[in-house]
Amino acid sequence: AVAVRAGTAAGLPALAQPITLSIIDVGGDLSSTQAIVENYRKANPNKIKDVRIQRAPQPQLPAKIKAQQDAGRLDINLIMTGQAAASAMIGNGQLVRLLPDHEKLFPIDDFTEAAKAHLKEGEGFVIPSVVSNGGPVFIFNPKKVPSPPKTAQDLLAWAKANPGKFFYARPANSGPGTSIVVGLPYILGDKDPRDPENGWDKTWAFLKELGQYIEYYPTGTLFTLREFAQEQRWMIAGIMEWDMKPRAEAVVPPESKITIQENTTFLIDGHYWAIPKGVPQNEIDIILDLMKFMLQPDQQQLTWRGFIGPVNKKATLATAPADIRDYVKEFWRPEYDDMDKKFKIVPMLEVRKLTYMFDRWDKEVGAQKIKRQ
Repeated sequence: AVAVRAGTAAGLPALAQPITLSIIDVGGDLSSTQAIVENYRKANPNKIKDVRIQRAPQPQLPAKIKAQQDAGRLDINLIMTGQAAASAMIGNGQLVRLLPDHEKLFPIDDFTEAAKAHLKEGEGFVIPSVVSNGGPVFIFNPKKVPSPPKTAQDLLAWAKANPGKFFYARPANSGPGTSIVVGLPYILGDKDPRDPENGWDKTWAFLKELGQYIEYYPTGTLFTLREFAQEQRWMIAGIMEWDMKPRAEAVVPPESKITIQENTTFLIDGHYWAIPKGVPQNEIDIILDLMKFMLQPDQQQLTWRGFIGPVNKKATLATAPADIRDYVKEFWRPEYDDMDKKFKIVPMLEVRKLTYMFDRWDKEVGAQKIKRQ
């Protein structure tokens, strides 16, 4: 008798084998979505046999993926990233295009307005997993800062009077760092807040002046939180997620407060999922199915635990499990209620403008003061 491989005898394809899902998380997305990935794996043992996770700083991601793509040996098939690495990889042409080809898989009509804006920024190469109204907000220690600055000029005067006590991370590595820089043109009333090349004269001048009173720029938000917790710094840049989550996880003192500058426009913040070019089609098909699963309301409601929030408007906090609901309510701030009534909320800069901002900030503002930890 001749042994025939299962499924091939009648010209049928061999039964698809379950894959190893190999994730790299450079934006902290797993704190919101890891439970969803686990739920999918448990429900689909025929699709996912194992999940491997690695983490890296955002700026290292494009080069790491490029080295694997050039060698023809990808060991990553799902990227979880913030806006910084996403913008670089889209610009480099390193990602599989997901839209419009696979649009029918995703409940885009059910996306929140913020999620739709976040999706649009990704030019079809990335799918939002979580989203929030972002920032900028300024997190301060009320013991050290009894009357926090309310205007940009107050902030400058405060930084000058308290040198080394204000702190933000290199924008290319940090959501809060990005948010303060991209938020300043609105606060300062600059010529064109959407154009960092030609419309930010006040902003670039302000950032350089402020930089005189900043000891160094760390390569990550976590370093700002640690030094704030140790009272080395008295005020740091923040966004909603990086204000509430660190208090909930006791990374910073629970009594930390926020101040929101006059004329603040909130810039949408969120995380993306993407597939690098070079992933085999059978793996792409399963990851697309996982993305579809991740966007369903019953899974999206689990993302509230990460304090950034769902992209699917049907996944309200009221629908979340009671333990998540109670946890979020304990650390939520009244400043974040009814935000669309109190503030203007706009998308982050589009990919190429964001990349321009990162490069110019590194050269003109960060220059010799970026400390690589």
